[in-house]
Amino acid sequence: MQPLSIDIQLSTLPNSPGVYQFYDKDDKILYVGKAKNLKKRVSSYFTKTHDSGKTRVLVKKIVTIKHIVVATENDALLLENSLIKKNRPRYNVLLRDDKTYPWICIKNERFPRIFPTRRLIKDGSEYFGPYTSMKTVRTLLELIKSVYPLRTCNYDLSKDKIESGKYKKCLEFHLGNCKAPCEDLQSFAEYDRQINDIRQIIKGNFKSSLAYFKQQMKNYAAEMEFEKAQQIKEKIDVLENYQAKSTIVNPRISNVDVFTIFSDETHGYVNYLQITNGSITRSHTMEIKKKLDETDEELLVLAITEIRQRFNSTSSQIYLPFPLDLELYAKITVPKLGDKKRLLDLSLHNAKSFRQEQFKQMKIVDPDRHTKRLMAQMKADLRLSEEPRHIECFDNSNIQGTNPVAACVVFKDGKPSKKEYRHYNIKTVDGPDDFASMEEVVFRRYKRLLNEDEPLPQLIVIDGGKGQLSSALKSLDILGLRGTIAIIGIAKRLEEIYFPEDPIPLYLDKKSESLKIIQQLRNEAHRFGITFHRQKRSNAAINSELEGIDGIGGKTAEQLLKKFKSVKRIKEASIDSLAATIGMAKAKKVFENFH
Repeated sequence: MQPLSIDIQLSTLPNSPGVYQFYDKDDKILYVGKAKNLKKRVSSYFTKTHDSGKTRVLVKKIVTIKHIVVATENDALLLENSLIKKNRPRYNVLLRDDKTYPWICIKNERFPRIFPTRRLIKDGSEYFGPYTSMKTVRTLLELIKSVYPLRTCNYDLSKDKIESGKYKKCLEFHLGNCKAPCEDLQSFAEYDRQINDIRQIIKGNFKSSLAYFKQQMKNYAAEMEFEKAQQIKEKIDVLENYQAKSTIVNPRISNVDVFTIFSDETHGYVNYLQITNGSITRSHTMEIKKKLDETDEELLVLAITEIRQRFNSTSSQIYLPFPLDLELYAKITVPKLGDKKRLLDLSLHNAKSFRQEQFKQMKIVDPDRHTKRLMAQMKADLRLSEEPRHIECFDNSNIQGTNPVAACVVFKDGKPSKKEYRHYNIKTVDGPDDFASMEEVVFRRYKRLLNEDEPLPQLIVIDGGKGQLSSALKSLDILGLRGTIAIIGIAKRLEEIYFPEDPIPLYLDKKSESLKIIQQLRNEAHRFGITFHRQKRSNAAINSELEGIDGIGGKTAEQLLKKFKSVKRIKEASIDSLAATIGMAKAKKVFENFH
């Protein structure tokens, strides 16, 4: 399959943080980079004039662009590091060495020490991180030290040695930085409770620590020690700006395959993340076309078998969003919370991102396929008997019952058909009555379509809740169209979708394409109606000013406006120019009124 053009690949990139990978015509990786905004960063390679000859050569070789979406820029940096170390792309220099990031270690020992490290030793110790900034690590450790007195010595504090009096308390005890567990002045239970509290702080639960620092800052300020107060304030700022640890890497998760699936009416999208030594080393999304309405479970079984064979995966664990009956030499886990669940969420995010990218490319390359898929999705979401190729939406507009109007907008194949939009002046309703206005306009619209033998829509959308929907149904009943045309109402507050004779509304996913089409219809009807209403109010205000002149009626006012275009110009006109339009007698009345 020929790769898509660079322009199409660029146009469908998301505006999200992530890692991008450039491949040449032989599908060999050329470069790995990170970006706060993937679309802007990758596009810059093809829009800028580069000073570096090496960069110009790189850009000429790029044939395929792949990307992995992550939650934050920090995640992108860590993932970029992992991918560069694994793939060693030709054009990467910055992270190609074995640079590692700092971790916080809680040592596996009695009365554990806590310290920063760049080496992970498998001795049962706990490691938290990695952190992209050593400053953050130091700030956290200073915070921990200021709140909890912990030992820093490397003595073997076994119970026997403490009871034998082998150790003596040191200077740290006299400075208040340690409670001397070496002389049994602090119990193991109390020390262990402190360690549990510290785990929460490291994981990002800063509520208690921030309150402590803020109180300490106030105390320093009250004692006029402003320099110390400023130092504390800087620590608070760093902690408040700090984001909880990355979901990209966890040293406890190793040799794992993560699979998730996201599907629509026609396709399934399976994302695969390979975790090696605690880092994501591969991301791949497979698109599977449904043949016989296969379930997500069936599609995922096929994809897992194919992907593990393709990449020669020997991972001993597989994380899945739901249980599967698979005959594999691997343990299957369905994470519910914690780091494992965050990896699963990240994989699902990549599957959804890939699907959106495919839709954007499809919209450019194959618009008919995109329309067909969208119509099939709306048919399923809105419980319709046929695809809504022709949709009409109604909205009322008035201010306390004055100048009541209505608007009807028409969408064909999910796109506005503006030549078929219609305005309506409400004729049979007095005062602000949205229900009666809706009943009138729906009746007039479809009575005319029936009389003129015009095609009826497959779906009517009413801007409003149960009341407006019931009013529209009355008109359909009179015309004998109930059941012939599907009709729904959309309420503004929570975007509830109401169906006839169903008291319970439907809540579509906020990112659903079906909901977006309905919202676009509603917003377009509102825009079209309010524009007509403003125009009518403006004309009414102008006419009333001229018709208020004694002896000047609507026809004369219309003649003047046709000639002079505005009331301002009529006021500025000479009596002779007015007389040339409406005669001298009426011209004198108009001129004298304004002068």
